[in-house]
Order: sequence, then C-alpha cells, then structure tokens
Amino acid sequence: MVRDAGSKFKELVDLMEYMRGPKGCAWDKEQTIEDFSKHLKNESDEVLEAISRKDYPNLREELGDLLWNIVFISQIALEEGFFTIEDVINDVNEKIVRRHPHVFGGERISDPDEIIRRWHEIKRDEKK
Repeated sequence: MVRDAGSKFKELVDLMEYMRGPKGCAWDKEQTIEDFSKHLKNESDEVLEAISRKDYPNLREELGDLLWNIVFISQIALEEGFFTIEDVINDVNEKIVRRHPHVFGGERISDPDEIIRRWHEIKRDEKK
C-alpha cells in the first residue's frame, strides 16, 4: 500500500512549478503543450519497451518520466488558464468510478469481457 503518495506528488508538482518559475530552467520555461507530442511519444515508447523486456527497474524510471510529462503539461495548462493538475486528477477519479458501475454502483457484472463491453458502452454514451 502506498502511504505517502500525496505528499510525494505535491513535491513533484511544486518542483515543476519551480522549474518553470523565475529561478528555474530556461529549456523548461520555453516548452509549450504542443512540444509534448514528441516528448510523450518518446516516453510512452520507452515505457512499452521496458514492459516488453520485463525490465521492472527501468519501467519504474520510465513511468516516472511519463508522470513528469503529465505534470509538465498540466503546469503549462495552469499557466495558460486551461486547467489544473487537480482538475486532471478529479476528472480521472470521477471517470473510473463512473465506468465501474459493477464496483461502485448496483450493477452485477463479473465476466471480464462483459466489463470491457460495458466500459465501452459507458464511454460511448459520455462522448455523445
């Protein structure tokens, strides 16, 4: 069980804010959300490679890099007035609960294939 994720995550968010701030890194400060099209692809590829090799120490590192990119994009979005990292977290929490009515609601589904079918059905309805 993760016991200190909240405070560690806050440290990460605070570090990103510092890196984009007046005393931070010039490269970090010039990045835009659009720049992350290539950064996210590279990091995602490295995560997938670590998974395929079952290289779990490297997977740990690459997941950290991917998380850094998510925090990075969210910091830029905050600066631009689009959304915050808190919005991202809140949205995914709500989505997971909403898309698991067999866990958080009254539906009774235990078949994994039916769970996936229901997930896609709920997702389709959300996108309407």
